[in-house]
Amino acid sequence: MGSRDPGVGAAQASDTRRGVWIVQQGVWDMPLESLPLAAGYLKAMADGDAAVRSTHDIAVRNMRGGLTHVQMANFLFSGELPKVMAFSALGWNVRAFGSLARTYKQLVPDGLVVFGGTHVTNQAERVVREHPDVDVVVNGEGEITFRELLRTGLQAADLQPGCALDDIEGLSWKDRDGKVHTTGERKRIEDLDEIPSPFLTGAVDLVGPDGRFRYDVAIMETNRGCPYKCAFCYWGGAIGQRVRAFSRERLRQELELFAQLEVPTIVACDANFGMLPIDLEFIDDLIDVRARTGFPAAFETSWAKNKSATFFSIVERMAKVGLKSSFTLALQTLDDAALRRMNRRNMKVNAWKDLAVWLAGQNLDCYAELIWGAPGETVESFIAGYDELSEHVSRIAVYPIMLLPNTEFSEESSKFGIVSIRGDDDDFEYVLAHDSMTFAENQRMQVFLFWARVLAENAVLRHVWAGLRRLAGIRQSSVITSFGEWVAQAADVGPLATAHSRAQGRGAPAYAEAIGYLFTDANGPEVIRRWWQERIRPQVPEEARLVLDELLRFDLETQPLCRVDQERDLLPWNGSGAPVRVRPGVRFDVDVVRLSRELRDPNIEVDLDSPAVEVDLHFRLGAANAVLSTNHEEIMHFMAVPVNVVPLVPVSSAQSHDAVR
Repeated sequence: MGSRDPGVGAAQASDTRRGVWIVQQGVWDMPLESLPLAAGYLKAMADGDAAVRSTHDIAVRNMRGGLTHVQMANFLFSGELPKVMAFSALGWNVRAFGSLARTYKQLVPDGLVVFGGTHVTNQAERVVREHPDVDVVVNGEGEITFRELLRTGLQAADLQPGCALDDIEGLSWKDRDGKVHTTGERKRIEDLDEIPSPFLTGAVDLVGPDGRFRYDVAIMETNRGCPYKCAFCYWGGAIGQRVRAFSRERLRQELELFAQLEVPTIVACDANFGMLPIDLEFIDDLIDVRARTGFPAAFETSWAKNKSATFFSIVERMAKVGLKSSFTLALQTLDDAALRRMNRRNMKVNAWKDLAVWLAGQNLDCYAELIWGAPGETVESFIAGYDELSEHVSRIAVYPIMLLPNTEFSEESSKFGIVSIRGDDDDFEYVLAHDSMTFAENQRMQVFLFWARVLAENAVLRHVWAGLRRLAGIRQSSVITSFGEWVAQAADVGPLATAHSRAQGRGAPAYAEAIGYLFTDANGPEVIRRWWQERIRPQVPEEARLVLDELLRFDLETQPLCRVDQERDLLPWNGSGAPVRVRPGVRFDVDVVRLSRELRDPNIEVDLDSPAVEVDLHFRLGAANAVLSTNHEEIMHFMAVPVNVVPLVPVSSAQSHDAVR
């Protein structure tokens, strides 16, 4: 939560304008806030209307994830309260916001409660039934609808048949008798520049009390829309099929502003970045701004599922200037039966192997996404797909299937025999079984997913995966299973001891605790070493043990710096951009940099003969926020970069081992 006084907006006591608060909450419990982009759009659009601005005092109230209902209530309700409380509702916070709406109505009985967001759009009957203190639900894109709602000046007592809300497209509202009325669908916003920039207008506070950028990353939107309609996803259905873009001039101005604030990472929250020609223009502008200012150091987004010539041009330009990113292979499954049921057979993702090789050749980070539990998938097909994928991309983000509102899987769940349950603290429906997955199979796989996310997705291990597969014949799924089984029996493993029981149903908090321990606790690396010695090393051929031991140490030595004591004895680096420190002359008994690179390429014969080397490790500071939020794309930008590899001992023919493929 930000450091702003909980009484922000209390100036209404001497202001005749009607108070409006737009409430947003991030999903992650982390030291820095998430930038409230959705709330910023609503405020910027409303403030841009002279009539609304003259009659309303609008404020954004942003909160971090992980807060209890009492903490949020204390933050929101300790000062003078507004006449309109608008909540940006998503699956992880809609229940909490329903509870806060009830408290707000107790304090301001005539106040108006508005819900908007993809989780509640077109769901007004259920929303009002479960949260009876909600007066209005905004359906679809909300900027124009919310502005028109404020223009009416209506309060909850005014909501009755024939009121002004009947004339506003894109909303549902509840009258005094509890009946829900829904108006016609609002057309999508064709010219996105009609929405004023929340950054350039100052609708969102970008700077904290210390004068620095106050958020974890800068979230931008360069376009809206998605040409696909996957059965598990509402991105395409939520905002329409045709993609619309903001203007180059507007985006350029936003990039310039973020560079002035020395923002290290820009995140474009687009569905398919790299699909439009304007995306290449955006990257050209970003590179130009970075060349002059040193910022940003990294750019993240959801990359286009089908990789066009535009995508490859973007990647080549980013690689040329060293602009970091994590490139996504959004495969979701490799099983044909599951793909058909997902409505994803139209995506040309069958060239993913060549793409992974090409990205590796560009020395760029690449990760893949898989969804476990989709109808049509089995345990055997999923693990086979996971291991096939891991031969090319070891960092695999694996997510359990969930039923989201307005999706085919949710609306036609009976067709697939889906059995589900709604979460305790969120409003997601978790799939427990269906016609190709039993309860027992799902329970076992949830444990696998937990440790796959911890070890592989969040890159606790990175360099050793390919070596284990090629030198010892140990598959990535087997390594992950081994670690989970070992933790279940081992002593003195800190918060990992109860990880199996937390693997099902706790989601982000459980992952964050395990990842945080392995990265931030001084005992974390020792736990990894113990497991390695007891479970993995005995399976490794003797001639490969030195190499694999050192590759494991390479993983541990290059972990992000999350503690102050880890920064001692590090040297400053005089480069531009985000702060970097150097640990010089780290000795490895083999050339881990060369071996790691060559083992990842199946076309290279790897010579295990290697001198000892000394390597300088460059660390970017400030990793704790990314680690504690389990933001695996951001975590990768804090991994140490090896430079200045210096051989220490000449290769001796007496040390020669057989080459491996």
